[in-house]
Amino acid sequence: MSSAGQRRIAQRDRTQKTRDDILLVARDEFAANGLSGARVDAIAERTATSKRMIYYHFGSKEGLYLAVLEDAYAAIRKVENELKLGELEPMEAMRRLIDFTFDYDEAHPDFIRLVTIENIHRAEHMRQSTVLSQLNVSVVSTIESILRRGQESGVFRREVDPTDLHMLISSFCFFRVSNRHTFGTIFGRDLAEPKTRVRHKALLQDSVLALLGTA
Repeated sequence: MSSAGQRRIAQRDRTQKTRDDILLVARDEFAANGLSGARVDAIAERTATSKRMIYYHFGSKEGLYLAVLEDAYAAIRKVENELKLGELEPMEAMRRLIDFTFDYDEAHPDFIRLVTIENIHRAEHMRQSTVLSQLNVSVVSTIESILRRGQESGVFRREVDPTDLHMLISSFCFFRVSNRHTFGTIFGRDLAEPKTRVRHKALLQDSVLALLGTA
């Protein structure tokens, strides 16, 4: 490869690293302060870049926020796709998917806050994305495949819409993180307590499998 070609590759890698660094810090800033409270100056300072550089890459504060949302969803779908659920028996695949969703949401409260913030904005920015809908097709396709294999083998007897099932699983996992403090305060429960975590995960897995196993 020519030296010019090597320089182009090196420049491309530096550009991608700069974007990745900005997205990582911006995710934390938006999750902590919301869209209106987040400061591009603070993001620039923490990434050793400049507001001008950030606007060069993302166009605007809103463009950066949308890029953070897209990156956050891409991250969860990427790890989800690496589970190789198609290689597992249907019941085990469903348990594994629930296990993953439960653990991922709890380990990424910033993701939960970002989604909550965007719901406050009524998905105003998400609707402008050209990739978010396509990014999330995979999880519905995965669930659809598990359901189909389960029905073909006879372990799942109830027909369930895969998007509805995704909502059922996600809502329980999401609620435990988004409402941890309010729910815990009202009912005197620590949702992060290890025994509670184990019980809740088993409750969700058993409930979903019981639903799918009934005619």
